[in-house]
Amino acid sequence: MTTAATMTAERPAYLALREPGWALLSGHGLEVGALHEPAPLPVACTVEYVDAISREEAARLFPEIEAERLVEPTHLRDLDRQGLEGLQDDHYDFVVLSHVIEHVADPIRVLGEVFRVLKPGGAAVIAAPDRHYTFDRRRGNTPFGQLLDQHRREVTTVSDEQYIDLIAAVHPQVMREGSAALDRALTDMRRRREHAHVWDSDAFEDFLQRAMAHLGVNADLLHRSVGRENALEHFSVWRKHAVNGRELAA
Repeated sequence: MTTAATMTAERPAYLALREPGWALLSGHGLEVGALHEPAPLPVACTVEYVDAISREEAARLFPEIEAERLVEPTHLRDLDRQGLEGLQDDHYDFVVLSHVIEHVADPIRVLGEVFRVLKPGGAAVIAAPDRHYTFDRRRGNTPFGQLLDQHRREVTTVSDEQYIDLIAAVHPQVMREGSAALDRALTDMRRRREHAHVWDSDAFEDFLQRAMAHLGVNADLLHRSVGRENALEHFSVWRKHAVNGRELAA
């Protein structure tokens, strides 16, 4: 008989459903925004890490995370302002972007940067939370048209409106406490770079397909796990091919 205790002890479904994706990786890669949960890569893989802040800064910003679990970045890059600036085109055998893209100002640009630094034939691992299984469940999917407009305007900061949408859905009491409370909440959201964009699994896959088409990225889907299977996320692995005559980081 399955009890609450045995269910707690069971390994989360999403971890098992990720494993076929990790098994597709080989060689030397890059992980963006690993923080305290670096990818469990195959033993033969080597990896560099990118984050916006140092390990020491992360420990101060996220005191709820045990400091010894935090990854030391190899490269410091603010994705919103720098992308993966200075990292070579077509260089890495794999790139991991797991639960990062929902935090950035311009997800289309970041997706382009991932495929820019990835070798032809390399694998991109891209994951985002499915809103139905997170604190974002009361929010609506971010429309692709909004993301495309932000990309065309080359935005480098998340708007107050996007964070207010999160506050209203997750902390509605703040909206009733007046402007000072809202200002404090917005400051905290920006400091911790909380979720700016929201998708369910179907909407996220639609975003990926449409964004890749816009960027001219030619990639095959190798592995996918979605929220209704894993109760957490859309997790996918893509194999990069040649560019269809356009710049990946357009």
